[in-house]
Amino acid sequence: MSHAIADLFSLHGRTAVVTGASSGLGARFALVLASAGASVFAAARRLERLKDLADADPRIHPAVCDVSREEDRVRLMETALDETGRVDVLVNNAGMSGAVRAEDESADDFADVLAVNLVAPFHLARLLAEAPARDRGRTTRSIVNVSSVLGLVSGAPLGGAAYAASKAGLVGLTRELAGQWGPSGVRVNSLAPGWFRSEMTDELFSDERSRRWVERGTMLGRGGEQGELDGALLYLASDASSYCTGHVLTVDGGWTAR
Repeated sequence: MSHAIADLFSLHGRTAVVTGASSGLGARFALVLASAGASVFAAARRLERLKDLADADPRIHPAVCDVSREEDRVRLMETALDETGRVDVLVNNAGMSGAVRAEDESADDFADVLAVNLVAPFHLARLLAEAPARDRGRTTRSIVNVSSVLGLVSGAPLGGAAYAASKAGLVGLTRELAGQWGPSGVRVNSLAPGWFRSEMTDELFSDERSRRWVERGTMLGRGGEQGELDGALLYLASDASSYCTGHVLTVDGGWTAR
């Protein structure tokens, strides 16, 4: 029985693509999927960091990619398909934050954030859906769109208009693509983390006042720690969630449950 349960979470023989993989949550996601047996194409702009990641696990393949560029997105997916013949898992993790105050954010700035956080995930998801499927039956391809609690509730005085709009848009995109592509065996779900330490949130946790704000608003009284998204990600990526699509899995210590 234990072997059968472990098989539910296995990604042996699968190929995964993870964007924004050069640091923080993305780097961790790549390592988690590789440890589950997947060949992982870790995509980001910073090659040296990707090489360090590949040194940690030979199943990780560095892939230089600026997700804001259409040609880079196409090349990323083509590379994974050419080298392994398949793409089974896509983790749309790359993102940018933008300005916190709406009055400090121009229309062009707003559009730039959406280009990275929403347009790029849509295009990459479409590229996966259009690729030929290698397996039939229960095994399906899985897209995990990394949203945020700020796509579900206001984070004021922190957050940002473009960032919140892009993450809320990812939730809507997740549900719509799940509905359209479910019959063809492509599952689309969203992972919505709460407050986790990363390059993007380093100032938040370094400042005592904002750190206490996080602690007060979280039922567990703290921010998320490294590794506490591992299980949720692996669940959505693997056959353990084979009957789950169009879902937003929130991992936030109770932030949005208040």
